[in-house]
Amino acid sequence: MQFVYLLNYISVYLRIVFEIALLAFLIYSALVFMRGTRGAPILAGFTIVALLLSFMSRYLGLEVIEWLVTKMWALAALSVLIIFQPEIRRAFAEIGSSQVRLRSTSRRERERVDVLVNSVLFLASHRIGALIAIQRDIGMRAICETGTRIQAPLTKELLTTFFFPNTPLHDGGVIINGGVILAAGCIFPLTRDPEMSKSLGTRHRAGVGLTEETDAVVLIVSEESGAISLAYKGRLVRGLNRQRLERHLVKHLVQTNQQRTGLTPRLKDLQQDVEETELRTQDTEDA
Repeated sequence: MQFVYLLNYISVYLRIVFEIALLAFLIYSALVFMRGTRGAPILAGFTIVALLLSFMSRYLGLEVIEWLVTKMWALAALSVLIIFQPEIRRAFAEIGSSQVRLRSTSRRERERVDVLVNSVLFLASHRIGALIAIQRDIGMRAICETGTRIQAPLTKELLTTFFFPNTPLHDGGVIINGGVILAAGCIFPLTRDPEMSKSLGTRHRAGVGLTEETDAVVLIVSEESGAISLAYKGRLVRGLNRQRLERHLVKHLVQTNQQRTGLTPRLKDLQQDVEETELRTQDTEDA
């Protein structure tokens, strides 16, 4: 009898531990999802005001305010959907995307990275401003329609030509998918992050803004300084040289773990460099 009682006690205890661990994981995931988003300060302010009003109404006997606060919590879920609409849309787009990225060979993958690196370095050396978006899983048809359709193979000569001053398409952004230049002269959405450095121009804000709504990788060349930057998932990495630019492109554009088994030795070495130097590179970027 005691043994059965002990088993019941252990099962209840394990169930409680499991529920606590599950709730902790969900709360942690929600906090990680909100961290760094432009809606996080808004949600934090909303929560602080709601808690303060709830405390005051309960201990001061303010029945009307207490009733309003109760209804306010009922609308909290709708408020989250409104505040985090861009982030939620991007997350569901990544999860629900069934597009299969068909890469021909590891050699062509290596060539595409080389074309991008050489093109960006050429533009940076001549201080020619550039805005290049590499499409991944989430399609950017609406963004392409804001520019001029190209549908041409990706080459250094063609890619750099778009950004030469006084050409019709030099002010917009170029969108690339695989080894094809889809469109040029495209208008990218600007970031609304209030913490974005005021020293950054429209080109950098447009690059970051596009990555907030899609999973694209955006390369940016400053017209004033020739500095190279990379934007991804709303974050901007500035001051890239050839080695760091190549590492980031390989990290973001190479295949999944299953596809990486067919990479060339050079790509394997680059991927190992990414994994081994990730912490050191992050420290350099923050500095």
